[in-house]
Amino acid sequence: MRELLSNEFKARVRRALLDLDSRIDSATFGLSTRLRDGWENFSAFMDRFHVGGWKRWVLIEPLSEAVTLGTVGAVLMLALAVPAFRETTPDWLKRTELAVTFLDRYGNEVGRRGVRQNDTVPLEEFPDHLIKAVLATEDRRFFEHFGIDVGGTLRAVTANARAGGVVQGGSSLTQQLAKNLFLSNQRTIERKIKEAFLALWLEQHLTKNQILKLYLDRAYMGGGAFGVDAASQYYFGKSARDVNLAEAAMLAGLFKAPTKFAPHVNLPAARARANVVLDNLVEAGFMTEGQVFGARRNPATPIERRDEKVPNYYLDWAFGEVEEITETLPKSVTERVFVVRTALDPNIQYVAETAVEEKLRQFGREYGASQAATVIMDVDGAVRAMVGGRDYGASQFNRATDALRQPGSSFKPYVYATAFMNGLKTTTTVRDEPICLGNWCPQNYGRSYAGTVTLHYALQKSINTIPVRLSVMLGKGNAKAGRAKIIETAHRLGISTPLPDSSSLPIGAAEVTVIDQTQSFAAFASGGMKVTAHATLEIKTPTGETVWRFDRDGPKSERVLPQQVAEDINRVLKSAVEDGTGRRAMLDGISASGKTGTTNGYRDAWFVGYTGNYVGAVWYGNDDHSPTNKMTGGTLPAMTWQQIMAYAHQGIELKTMPGLGGDAKPPKGDTPVAQSGGDQPGPQRPITLSTKSSATLNRIEKLMRDSAAPVKPTAAATDRPTGALGRN
Repeated sequence: MRELLSNEFKARVRRALLDLDSRIDSATFGLSTRLRDGWENFSAFMDRFHVGGWKRWVLIEPLSEAVTLGTVGAVLMLALAVPAFRETTPDWLKRTELAVTFLDRYGNEVGRRGVRQNDTVPLEEFPDHLIKAVLATEDRRFFEHFGIDVGGTLRAVTANARAGGVVQGGSSLTQQLAKNLFLSNQRTIERKIKEAFLALWLEQHLTKNQILKLYLDRAYMGGGAFGVDAASQYYFGKSARDVNLAEAAMLAGLFKAPTKFAPHVNLPAARARANVVLDNLVEAGFMTEGQVFGARRNPATPIERRDEKVPNYYLDWAFGEVEEITETLPKSVTERVFVVRTALDPNIQYVAETAVEEKLRQFGREYGASQAATVIMDVDGAVRAMVGGRDYGASQFNRATDALRQPGSSFKPYVYATAFMNGLKTTTTVRDEPICLGNWCPQNYGRSYAGTVTLHYALQKSINTIPVRLSVMLGKGNAKAGRAKIIETAHRLGISTPLPDSSSLPIGAAEVTVIDQTQSFAAFASGGMKVTAHATLEIKTPTGETVWRFDRDGPKSERVLPQQVAEDINRVLKSAVEDGTGRRAMLDGISASGKTGTTNGYRDAWFVGYTGNYVGAVWYGNDDHSPTNKMTGGTLPAMTWQQIMAYAHQGIELKTMPGLGGDAKPPKGDTPVAQSGGDQPGPQRPITLSTKSSATLNRIEKLMRDSAAPVKPTAAATDRPTGALGRN
């Protein structure tokens, strides 16, 4: 009976599966039939629109490709524009830009950076000839286009193609405003696409008059001035309401290249540009030749500002530092206008600028060098002076902070420091003889070899084979492993840029910046403590409230080298100055340690040195990396360093470097220290307060300010301190 039931159950399952299979087959067949019929019907329907012959290839195919490419392009541009739209927050128009007033270390104002917004001049109060001059030069069809001047863009493209370069700009005034408000000046296709989308967005959210007003108020006009009114005050000492046609033409000419055409930098170029603006007024039909004739005959004369010595490279770098610091301030600090006391010493800054210019003017052509950079800082990292190039007006690129150049032999102290940390001594002997890593065989400067030498002698005389041999020894036969240790040491000391591993890295083939070299050598001068190069000492609000101090809120020093290693390096580099390649850097009565650096092909020449008081790095070369005329680090770089340091050490308390004991001796009498390369004494440094005295006066000032503050009448009263900012 059980077997019979089992057979019956199996039969039922078999029939059910057969039924399911037949249903699936039937459904599949039916679906395929319907799909075939549908496709045939669709094909028959589309055949009605079939175009053949010449019409297909001339009309349909190009149109189809255009639609396809256009769709892909639209999706791509939208993807690129999305990040830009994130900047357009609901409060973007009310957002206050960072504005900073900079003081030197003694409390004197030295410059300003950032956008100090001034929207107090209504659009209708700007002179008619000023508005016309701007529109005639920047965007004649401003009131006609929708944010992008298609016709103007095509004309610019055509003109540029004919000229073989950029002679006309294709951006509308709205596009320029979008760039000023939301984007950077980086010239990329991505930025241009974002700029176009944001221009359309601005046209949808603002009226034409609002866009024009924002453009006149927010554009950078050179000289640290943002907006037409601020520029008018800076260049002509009057409000934009009162400028005449010649002055308006000069102001309108600044929008294209404010630094190039700034009248206080290059008056002939500014006047030539103003004449172009007058031509534009006539060509656009806004004025007649007779109306502009008087402005041509009597060009604008700006206020004389050539004698103003503004440390622009220093302030640019300091402003970037302040921007980073303000991002870390508590949310309770809503202020965006600050007064910042920096470590800048205007006297050392002036001497550094003068030394660079004098050396380039006197020896630049002989040595084939056109540029230089230097950074001078306290042993604790406070930057006293910075020269980022020969002429800020000609080039704002900061070669002290942004230029990557090969350090040559000035990199070798990192190699020897690594060796000393791994058990070697200054008295350890190594063979100076040919060595090859693969196909690369370094050679010494004199193409000769000294045989067995101590590490002290090898660094003092800057022998090339020894650092390479040390990289092999540090890696216990593996040069790559040894170089990894050297790279780690360099980064720990303060080199922030990547150091690509190569066989020639131990003799300075990697690229570094001047400021990194300075702060890294400061670790030797400080006895092995890492320091951070910084400009900002204190940040206050305009009411005097201190919101940040370096000694309280800045990065803390940490030990990166054993004390003994730093002392060994100091002693060796002292002999490198006195008996090695850096003799032109010697200071009268002051112990100095340092290292020269000369790269392959003589493209870069360095001197990096320090005393117990200051650390400084000097670089000479060319922006295009062309070789100099056999200039070494022991020539112009060492001479420049000596001239700056001889001045900086006058009238101050001399400190000794770790490991050098009481070697430092003040110069005899009051005779000024002579500069290297001349018989005349150097400039006399004015007597200034010592660091301790300055700190004491700052504390007294704070106590006086606190005692003068009014007593809070109630518990509900604000806890925001009052009173004006004191000078520190």
